[in-house]
Amino acid sequence: MFLVALTGGIATGKSVVLEMLAEKGARTLDSDEMAHEVVQPGTQAWREILEHFGDEILLPDQELDRAKLAEIIFHDQHQRVVLNSITHPRIFEVMSERLRSLEDEVGQDAIVVIDIPLLVEAKAEGIFDYNLVVDALPETQVERLITERVYSAEQAWARIRSQAPREERLQSADLIIHNNGTLEDLRFEADQAWEAILETARGTEG
Repeated sequence: MFLVALTGGIATGKSVVLEMLAEKGARTLDSDEMAHEVVQPGTQAWREILEHFGDEILLPDQELDRAKLAEIIFHDQHQRVVLNSITHPRIFEVMSERLRSLEDEVGQDAIVVIDIPLLVEAKAEGIFDYNLVVDALPETQVERLITERVYSAEQAWARIRSQAPREERLQSADLIIHNNGTLEDLRFEADQAWEAILETARGTEG
């Protein structure tokens, strides 16, 4: 299989691009879904998070209070590093399992796009065949977070600053999709990216 990592900062449009590439024929995996899976109540990661952060980050049903946890890690780099050290290895374990199952299902010729927002933070750039970065201006990200997710400007900037620097993500890219315009502009860029991925995948086969 040809593995494509799809990454980008918060509110850059990764999920929309993932859907567009799926329409083109890519098989897709969402690391956010895997991140939810590995911290379900009773899992080892859930117990380690609870041990470190305390009972106050639990909801009545024993699920993690993601909003409360987010407020902690977006304002404290050390806490963010601790959380990532607990969750990242488990997410990659689940990802490996999903990829093995997918290979059995679709064979080795499939193109698989994995939405992995924290690619750079996890230092995983080198394990994929192709790194696709969705990029937007920070001001555009803030505007989207305020209008679409009802964050305050302070909350929006805190989330952006908590992620890897934009320049570092761009340096990891084999190709960059720019998402500062309309949905049609984005679709055009996604179409171009798909053609580039196909060309690269064919080249690796040869």
